[in-house]
Amino acid sequence: MDIREKIAKAQRVVVKIGSALLTNDGQGLDVNSIGSWVEQIAELRKQGKEVVLVSSGSIAAGMKRLGFLSRPTQVNELQAAAAVGQMELVGVYESHFERFGLNTAQILLTHDDLSNRRRYLNARSSLRTLLGLGVVPIVNENDTVVTDEIRFGDNDTLGALVANLVEADLLLILTDQNGLYDKNPRDHKDATLISHASASDERLEAMASGGAGVLGSGGMLTKVRAAKLAARSGADTLIASGREVGVIVRSVSGEPLGTWLLPDFTPLAARKQWLAGHLKSRGALILDEGAVRALRKKGTSLLPVGVKDAEGSFARGDMVICVDEKGGLVARGLVNYSIAETLKLLGKPSSERGDVLGYEGEPELIHRDDLVMI
Repeated sequence: MDIREKIAKAQRVVVKIGSALLTNDGQGLDVNSIGSWVEQIAELRKQGKEVVLVSSGSIAAGMKRLGFLSRPTQVNELQAAAAVGQMELVGVYESHFERFGLNTAQILLTHDDLSNRRRYLNARSSLRTLLGLGVVPIVNENDTVVTDEIRFGDNDTLGALVANLVEADLLLILTDQNGLYDKNPRDHKDATLISHASASDERLEAMASGGAGVLGSGGMLTKVRAAKLAARSGADTLIASGREVGVIVRSVSGEPLGTWLLPDFTPLAARKQWLAGHLKSRGALILDEGAVRALRKKGTSLLPVGVKDAEGSFARGDMVICVDEKGGLVARGLVNYSIAETLKLLGKPSSERGDVLGYEGEPELIHRDDLVMI
C-alpha cells in the first residue's frame, strides 16, 4: 500500500483545530479561515466521509472580547472567558455550516465524562447517532465548569480521546507548524520535517521540543502524545499546517502534507481503549521486577504477591497506575480493593486473602481484563 493510500481510505475523521489558528494568533476569531475549513469539511461530507470537529478557541475568543492580553492563570477567569467566547465560536461555525446545508451539534466534555464508564458509553452513543444522522459534531472541553482536577489539559488529548470514542480512522491535528520536525524549526534553520513515523517511536517526544504558544495550552509534545493515544484504537494521526491552502481535503485525499504518525499494533478492545484514555488516577501500585515481567511478557493479572507498596486514596473500582521500583509507568487498571485492604495484602499469596481480610475477595488486585499496558 502506498504510504498515504491508507489515509485516503479513511471514512471517519476527527479534525482538531487549535486556538492560534482559530484566532489568528489572538486577533479575534478568524471568520474567513473558519469558513475555509468548514467548506473543506463539507467537501469531505460530500465524499461520504464522517467528520467530528474538535475545536479550541472559546477561551481565546473570550479573552479578546474581555480585553485580556494574556491567557489567564486563574480558573475562574478561564471559565469566564470560555463562557463568553463559546457563544461567538458556536455562532460562527453554525453560520458557515448552514451555507452547505449541514446540521451541527455542540458537545462539551470534561474528563469526568470520559472517566465514568456509563457516561463514556453515553457520549459514544450520542456521537455515533449524530454521525449516523449526517450531523457534524463540534466538540470542545467544557471550560466553563472545568477545574484543574478534571481537565484534559489540552484539546490534542481531547481529540485523541474522541478518536478512540468514535473509533475514527484518522485524527487530523491542524496547527501553526507544517508538522513535526527533528528539532525546533524556530531555533534551527536546518530542522527537517518528519514525513512519517510510528506513533510509538520513543524518539518523537525528544524531537517535539518547545512549549505552547501564548494562547494554547499544548505544544508539539501534546500532539505526539495524542497520536500515541489515538493509535490505541487503530487511528492514524496526521499533524499538518492549518494555514496550508486546502489542507483538510488535500491531506485526507492522501497528498503528502505534514507528519503522519502510524499505529503499529492491533487496536485495543473497546473496554481497554477506555482504560487507556482514563488519565486521572486515584493512586499507584509499586511492583517488583517479577510482577513487571509477568505483566509485560505473559499478559497476566496483577496479584498481591508482586506488589511492594501502594500510595494514594483509592476505593474498589478506582483507576490506579502501576509503576516499577524506579517509578517508571507500567500499566493502569481498575483495582479490586481499597487502599487500606491493598496495604494488608501486599506481598502475600492470593490464597491468604480470606485470613487477611476476613472475607474471600477476588484473587487479583487487578484482573487482566481491567488492565492496560502503557
